[in-house]
Order: sequence, then structure tokens, then C-alpha cells
Amino acid sequence: MIFTDNYMKKEFVVRSIDAAPDGAPYVIVSLSSAKEIKESTGSQSAFAPKVMGFTNMNDMMKDLNKMLGGVGGMPGGVTAIKLDMHEYKQMNLSVGDKVFVELTKAESLGV
Repeated sequence: MIFTDNYMKKEFVVRSIDAAPDGAPYVIVSLSSAKEIKESTGSQSAFAPKVMGFTNMNDMMKDLNKMLGGVGGMPGGVTAIKLDMHEYKQMNLSVGDKVFVELTKAESLGV
């Protein structure tokens, strides 16, 4: 991750590409931090869903947020970007591609 005044650049890996839930002409590109993927250990793929076992209903309810992976079922540590079809086709993205997200803060003019 690169930080300077009013600028940040972060490396991600494309985790999934999903059609718009409402059928509109855009896609949702889910990104995971490249650092998190490098740090993941074990034989399970960084792109595979987590499987959790429960011995009783109380354990399941306690760990429901962990099981769902966060708000809306989105896995933790995932950044989602909405791209229209033109942008998506122009980028030619695939799952597993390394991408960079750059953020720049707009200069305010004494407002």
C-alpha cells in the first residue's frame, strides 16, 4: 500500500465477478487484498468459501456473522466495485487478476 498526501494506491486480486442482481447492465467485481491472500495458509484456496462446523444450535447462532462472512453475506476483507459493461469489457478482467485501486482526495478551495 502506498500513501502520500491525499493519495493512496492499494493492490488487490479479483475474487469474483457477478452480474447485477437487478439485471441492469453492470457487474460487481469483488476484490481481496493481495496481502491477505499471500498471508492465507493451509490447503484451502483463498477464493473458496469458509466452512464452519457446529455442534449445537446455540453455537451456530453465536457464530452466524462469521459463517455469513459479514454484512450481506459478503466475505470479510472484500472490496466490491460496480463497473458498467463498457468499463468491464474494456478492462478485460478475470478472477485471479492482480489490480490496483488508486484513491485521490480532491483539493478543496477554501469552501
